[in-house]
Amino acid sequence: MKKVALITGAARGIGFGIAQSLSNEGFDIVVADVMEEAKAADNMAALKKLGAEVLYCRGDISSAADRKKMLEDIKGKFGCLNVLVNNAGVAPSVRADILEATEESYERVMKINLQGPYFLTQLAGKWMAEQKKSDEKFTGCIINISSISSTVASIGRGEYCISKAGLSMMTKLYAVRLAEFNIPVYEIRPGIIMTDMTSTVKEKYDKLIAEGILLQKRWGLPEDIAKAAAMMARGDIAYSTGQVIMIDGGFTVERL
Repeated sequence: MKKVALITGAARGIGFGIAQSLSNEGFDIVVADVMEEAKAADNMAALKKLGAEVLYCRGDISSAADRKKMLEDIKGKFGCLNVLVNNAGVAPSVRADILEATEESYERVMKINLQGPYFLTQLAGKWMAEQKKSDEKFTGCIINISSISSTVASIGRGEYCISKAGLSMMTKLYAVRLAEFNIPVYEIRPGIIMTDMTSTVKEKYDKLIAEGILLQKRWGLPEDIAKAAAMMARGDIAYSTGQVIMIDGGFTVERL
């Protein structure tokens, strides 16, 4: 039986790149996204061409009811879940100085970027543990897509940074909790990646990259993240639970 991967925010961007990579690895794919399914039809068709059976779960991970329904739909369609990729996330609607930022923006970002993944992982982790108890050969893992912003301060989007820092601690917490079931939990920490989220600041980052902010002078691409996720999903680093993989072009390397 094929393994199943649930990827949040996978209708486009980094999530879709991961979905493509895992489809190539022989996984069936569950795409969870707020986008209308019709608008994602071309990308879903592309995954099917790669050999994946695809389930589209339209929902908002900040909603407890939507999270519950995602898991129910997966149980009904596939009956199992091997990989959860917590990828869905948002930037603040307005980049505001932390002295001016609103509570409404903070609450929105935290609910989507941290609260949603925290409790989705709770649901998926319980189910994976049950699967492991009933079948010792079961293998699973959880992959959290955070950001260099979990440690790099950006005062124009403080709520985003705090949400990603929380996701990094969440990785450690679930790595500890799920260790007894041999379910590793990983974190991928992307740097400057070319997606819809960064398209509004492309000119800014083009200039910074040209000036040498990165050791590797190019934008990161969704496929850069996807390759790391595939390595984790395959079990290539099964003895590394709780670890962080930096995909940032050398941005966070300290240097003089």
